[in-house]
Amino acid sequence: MGLWARLKSVFGAKMSSALDRMENPGETLDYSYEKQLGLLTDVRRGLAEVATSKQRLKMQAEKLRQQDTKLGQQAEQAVLAGRDDLARVALERKSVLQPQIQSLGQQVVQLDEQQVKLQDASQKLQTRIEMFRTQKESIKAQYEASSAQVKINESFTGISKEMNDLGTSLQRAQDRIEQMQARSSALDELIDSGALTDYTAQLGGGDDIDRQLSLSAGNDVDRQLAAMKLQLSDNGQSQLESKE
Repeated sequence: MGLWARLKSVFGAKMSSALDRMENPGETLDYSYEKQLGLLTDVRRGLAEVATSKQRLKMQAEKLRQQDTKLGQQAEQAVLAGRDDLARVALERKSVLQPQIQSLGQQVVQLDEQQVKLQDASQKLQTRIEMFRTQKESIKAQYEASSAQVKINESFTGISKEMNDLGTSLQRAQDRIEQMQARSSALDELIDSGALTDYTAQLGGGDDIDRQLSLSAGNDVDRQLAAMKLQLSDNGQSQLESKE
């Protein structure tokens, strides 16, 4: 397949898909219904024209028959009056009218047949249009119900998606909280073990130098206490020796 053929095929598919989305079955059915009503109107108009033409031909044929009768009477009167020449003229004119009367009669018969066909077609078309109208309204109702159902389903789909997104956000928040709690516990363990310095304790109790000095002061007290115990022990021993 050539490039142009492929482009044409793709373009046709895209256009068909776009038209499917744009097409409203209800509007399409209403348009078809209006077209059929227009066709029925044309048939009825044609039927009226045929009836009018047939009536006109009948009137013309009747006028010719009246002339034919009159010419026959004139020919008889001319013969009675001994005017064969006038009788011959009347009969000649009468002979000309006969084919015309027959032709008009045949045309009237043809128009009668055409009128019957148009009447039958009009009745059948009207019946078909009435059936189509019933089907059209039923299909439109089904389409509207289906469209409403689709909109409802789309709404539920959107809600479900939002709930899924919300659940995902909540799960991420929960995971974040657990990570922060685990990190806090790990830091507490490191501080307790001495691997990390708790600088927050320095805010109320001085820095590390102050703590070392405090430890040194504590050691001096211990030395003083030991010296006092030693002195008291020596004094007690001296008193015992003097008594002896």
